Amino acid sequence: MAMNLEDQRLAPQQTHWIPLADLMTGLMMVFLLVAVAFMVKVEAASQRIKQVAILYEQSRTELYKDLKKEFAKDLPKWGAELHRDLTIRFEEPDVLFATGSSEIKPRFKIILNDFFARYINILDSRKYHNLIKEIRIEGYTSSIWRNLPPDQAYFENMRLSQDRTRSTLQYVLNLVAVQSRLPWLRAHIIAIGYSSSKPITSQGKEDYARSQRVEFRVQTDAEARIARIIEVGK
Repeated sequence: MAMNLEDQRLAPQQTHWIPLADLMTGLMMVFLLVAVAFMVKVEAASQRIKQVAILYEQSRTELYKDLKKEFAKDLPKWGAELHRDLTIRFEEPDVLFATGSSEIKPRFKIILNDFFARYINILDSRKYHNLIKEIRIEGYTSSIWRNLPPDQAYFENMRLSQDRTRSTLQYVLNLVAVQSRLPWLRAHIIAIGYSSSKPITSQGKEDYARSQRVEFRVQTDAEARIARIIEVGK
């Protein structure tokens, strides 16, 4: 049957339109498959992160309980506290160092003799050995330094806090009771001085005495595990 002029004008357009529609449908399917694959990958990574987070919290809770069981009777006589974030805080400055000095006082040496080997026996046990990322000896001071203005006092206290943590680290690593663990300790323990950057306050005011302290803090490798999961998922 003969085509009229209108049919003849439409015929070429229809011939090209059908393949274009098929192409758009195919592209949409590709995009859909990519989106689904991405969502599956994200969901898998999310589940792994969730599993690590659960394991992390369980391990922290168990470690807290083990530290508490080991040191509960000793902490009060040491002038120390165990916190939920796995920090053991020694906060009686008269026991730790003389004012302005980084030389460890005899009483603090006795405490470290009793504390440190038992502390490391827990952290380097089979139960926690692979969980520990870092053991941090952290030193803090009050915000005052004689009559110096705040900026100068901060840097003097920075030097002092760093010297004190270095003295503490050197002392504990020389203890006979931990010599067999030195390779592991050297790979995991660090000393950091924070000056007066994190004062302890009471009723909104700095507690100058309690701000002068030494803390032993444990960091686990959960953050590193999560970072690796995210990196693999990219």
